[in-house]
Amino acid sequence: MANERNLIQYNGGLSPSEARENGRKGGKASGEARRKKADFRKTLNALLTAEIDSPEWSPVLEALGLDSTLESLINAAMIKEAAKGNVRAYEVIAKYSGQSAQTEAEDMEHEVKVKGMTLDNAAKQKVVNGEEKGGFSASIIEAYKKRREAEGKEVKEGKDGI
Repeated sequence: MANERNLIQYNGGLSPSEARENGRKGGKASGEARRKKADFRKTLNALLTAEIDSPEWSPVLEALGLDSTLESLINAAMIKEAAKGNVRAYEVIAKYSGQSAQTEAEDMEHEVKVKGMTLDNAAKQKVVNGEEKGGFSASIIEAYKKRREAEGKEVKEGKDGI
């Protein structure tokens, strides 16, 4: 790991109060970073939705029935670049317009994999919980019954038994 010398691990080197104080500092720094990111998004959205008065673009945007905003201008400029042959501009437009380079077959394959993992996890959970016939808990109970029967003892089932 890069710069692992800079990390202070709690392995007894810090007292609990020092560790708690470092955690508190980290929490405050994290909150400050979140606030800065939120402020950035708020400012960016305000700027993107600001009205523009561009002699070149405003008539075009209004003719298309769009608001004359910076956001509309940027999108139109991206489309203009893509129309000129800028492949990267086209890829960005395709990505954010909901079109994807992924084929339908790849989407279906992904869906099948996710369903398979979900079913596999559900089956494993049933075994762990003893809900699956032949699961771990059922095996233990069956072995107990066989041992009791081999000893000639009665196997009680219900509240006081198994």
